[in-house]
Order: sequence, then structure tokens, then C-alpha cells
Amino acid sequence: MLHVPGLYIQDIPHKGRGVFCGHDLQEGDTIELCPVIIIPPSEVPSIHGTHLHDYYFLWPASPGAACIALGYGSLYNHHRDPNAEVIMDLDAAMIEIRCSKPIPAGTEILIDYTDGGSAEAPLWFQEE
Repeated sequence: MLHVPGLYIQDIPHKGRGVFCGHDLQEGDTIELCPVIIIPPSEVPSIHGTHLHDYYFLWPASPGAACIALGYGSLYNHHRDPNAEVIMDLDAAMIEIRCSKPIPAGTEILIDYTDGGSAEAPLWFQEE
């Protein structure tokens, strides 16, 4: 795992944990490179009844597969106007979290769980 210095986790009321950085980040900065644990399609249904349901990504290298991102990767919260993006490196089995706009120190780092989907895309939790 590789991440920028100053990355930290903080509890957020009504949200759980979130990822922050202690210094300013610039558009294009790599925030973190996260190795992943691939979950084969046959095992994905079994995680829906567990706490892992809220922390997995779909893994496009194998239809129906999912993955858990290590490091802070599975802890980034959702926003429809995120300040970071998720980039899948299928060959290396890694996820890169990269700044999509400047992020001031102490600001939560947010990704879009719908991958740029429609504003009506259903989520499994209530958005604020």
C-alpha cells in the first residue's frame, strides 16, 4: 500500500468513519494505491448478509466479481460530487484513489459510489 503522508481516519456523526488528509492535495495527486482481495462471483452473494456488504467494490475484470480494497480503500465515503476518483488497475489488482479536484487539509476525501451514474441511481443507504 502506498498513500500520501498525513492520511487519517476520523469518525463522522451519522456516517461512521471517513478518510481525511492533514495537508492540501492537488488535482491529479495519487492519494492511495490499495491492493485488493478479489471475491469470485460465486462468493459475492454470501457477503450481502454481512458487514462487508457496505465495503466492497465491483471488480470489472471478472463479471459478477467484487473486491475488498485494503489500506483505507474501502473506507472512503460517497458523494455525488466527489473530490476523488477510483481508478481500477485490473492487471495489478489494485485500486488507485486520485484527487479529481483540489482538497484542502482536513476535508473529507469522497468518491462517487455510482461511478458517475445518474442522480437517481439507487444506493443502499440514505444520502445526506
